[in-house]
Amino acid sequence: MLRVAVPNKGSLSESASAMLTESGYRQRRDTRELVMVDPENDIEFFFLRPRDIAVYVGSGTLDVGITGRDLFLDAQVDAEELLPLGFGASTFRFAGPVGHFANVSELEGKRLATSYDGLLRAFLAERGVDARVVRLDGAVESSVRLGVADAIADVVETGNTLKAAGMEIFGDPILRSEAVLIGRKGAAPEGLDILIRRLQGVLVARQYVLLDYDIRKELVDRAAALTPGLESPTVSPLRDSEWVAVRSMVKSNKTNQIMDELYDLGARAILVSTIHACRI
Repeated sequence: MLRVAVPNKGSLSESASAMLTESGYRQRRDTRELVMVDPENDIEFFFLRPRDIAVYVGSGTLDVGITGRDLFLDAQVDAEELLPLGFGASTFRFAGPVGHFANVSELEGKRLATSYDGLLRAFLAERGVDARVVRLDGAVESSVRLGVADAIADVVETGNTLKAAGMEIFGDPILRSEAVLIGRKGAAPEGLDILIRRLQGVLVARQYVLLDYDIRKELVDRAAALTPGLESPTVSPLRDSEWVAVRSMVKSNKTNQIMDELYDLGARAILVSTIHACRI
């Protein structure tokens, strides 16, 4: 069986399980379950701490896993990113007391607090910055006020917590993170290609809708320019020989704009349908 690690709690857990369910896999109903077998798909799921998943995959104990890109890179294991999954977005950045720092070069010789010491050390080494890294398990933003560090490197969402602590973001982002599927380098266990294909199908289904509309024959080329689809739109004859029916996949975030443009062009009976699953 393909052995897959899934986050057991935290911000990634619910979204990861939902995506696997949409991909046709069974998922646990009780959060106390640590292992779940899906015999129909020949796959076994292990529910683990997100921070530990990269370690299990990198050691070869498990075949693949879903975790954050930041956690994966911080673990510095023998594994690789196989597929970005489009949820759990976050940004890893530097922050310091207001007005104290403007760029990374000013961190030379300073103390930096973080929960991602592996990731931070690699970033500083790449840029030739010699700074002391102080690893903390949480509440990193309090470290400067308590005299443990001069600045911090942490995951930033709204920045409100930093402002409350009298701090501000500076410098370019260290990393833009999201949930990713990771696997051991060079390994291709049986069933992995199916898992990736199914996850890709969910990603496409979430980004696109099906658009159907009727339009006069002489306007098809102009309409197709608005709805080119992935390869080409489907054009079908109607009983009225002057009209055709067109079906195409369009980006869901552009749907209403495209519908307006099609209507202005002369299209009618414009319908939108969601896509639950697909293979591209």
